[in-house]
Amino acid sequence: MTQSDLEFDARHIWHPYGTTPSQYELFAVESASGVRLRLSDGREVIDGMSSWWCMVHGYNHPVMNQAVKDQVDSMSHVMFGGLTHKPAIELTRRLIELTPEPIKTVFFADSGSVAVEVAIKMAMQYWQCKGETHKNKLLTFKGGYFGDTTGGMAVCDPDSGMHQLFTGILPEHHFVPRPGCGFDETFEDHHIQTFRTELESLNHQVAAVIIEPIVQGAGGMHFYSPDFLKKVRELCDEHDVLLIHDEIATGFGRTGKMFACEHADVIPDIMCVGKALTGGYMTLSAVMCTEEISKTICASGPIMHGPTFMANPLACAAGVASMDILSTGAWIDQVANIEKKLWDGLSPCAELNTVDNVRVLGAIGVVELKEPVVMSEIQPRFPEQGVWVRPFGKLVYVMPPYVISDEDLETLCKAICTVVKSIS
Repeated sequence: MTQSDLEFDARHIWHPYGTTPSQYELFAVESASGVRLRLSDGREVIDGMSSWWCMVHGYNHPVMNQAVKDQVDSMSHVMFGGLTHKPAIELTRRLIELTPEPIKTVFFADSGSVAVEVAIKMAMQYWQCKGETHKNKLLTFKGGYFGDTTGGMAVCDPDSGMHQLFTGILPEHHFVPRPGCGFDETFEDHHIQTFRTELESLNHQVAAVIIEPIVQGAGGMHFYSPDFLKKVRELCDEHDVLLIHDEIATGFGRTGKMFACEHADVIPDIMCVGKALTGGYMTLSAVMCTEEISKTICASGPIMHGPTFMANPLACAAGVASMDILSTGAWIDQVANIEKKLWDGLSPCAELNTVDNVRVLGAIGVVELKEPVVMSEIQPRFPEQGVWVRPFGKLVYVMPPYVISDEDLETLCKAICTVVKSIS
């Protein structure tokens, strides 16, 4: 890739939450293998982000590669309206095997954001079909992030989230403070009191509580108590409100459990998954729900959503391969080891005067600073240390591929400590 290519990109191509021309230096990737990205300038960097949390098996995985190659020889795409195919059926089988017993039906969507849209529509349509049309609002925590489409933006944090620009345009829902009880802290009843009070006063109009279980991801990498999540489930049952879990970032082992809700031993009514669903190879998400929800909706008619690329065969084939790799169980020890190494490697950052907090859960490591980073200054420092890390706000965090070696983890952690120290 030439400098001219990069200049063209910076001038003409939008990047996530970016501008044209681009405000930031762009790093061109020529190839990727294992946990490494090869940049066009010849450098290799260890990917600490799993390409935004999805490449859990690493790049150029032979099983994943072969699955996609085999499928493309058969068919790359076919409409899902009135037709079906083996990859979609096999992936559905695997998802149902992985999820708790009441969850039995699967809706395939294009991306995490679209999955959230479908989940919201599913909850609203459920109550419409039951004749309870007054149940048309959502309740969620501040500090959450649910994607960039209209429905998802409407339940992102309205004050500190990324979508304040659209306040007054988006549908209006209800928010309570984010859980105040950390993952390892003792849960007490007062932690849930505000949520309980709000749900009691609004239950006549709340269709569903929508939350990220255990980990609030892009809204701040906040980890909260499993006992808090368990109480949320109990209160939703008590007040006849559906519970939607957004497991797009946390699903498929990232927190040390196959799904984050397993830390609390609770089952949502609707669950969204994505990212690692295809091992990062193809864009695909799924919305899974209980048979009670699907039967209630379908007794009155179809679910009102149907993407063009719904259940794309290539993506489903990649999903089957990803689920097969996870089914070996190797991820359990891998994630446990990553958790230990991240604690060991990132803990020294806690001594720096610019650092507010260091926290780790499963294969998620977070260094929270006291002040927001200056992206144009901090971003180039990571490739200089041989790693790829993409901070945001006050957070320097990593979610490495599960296949990362101890040596590469050590390099990744040392690089973070070095860069964070350099901005002290």
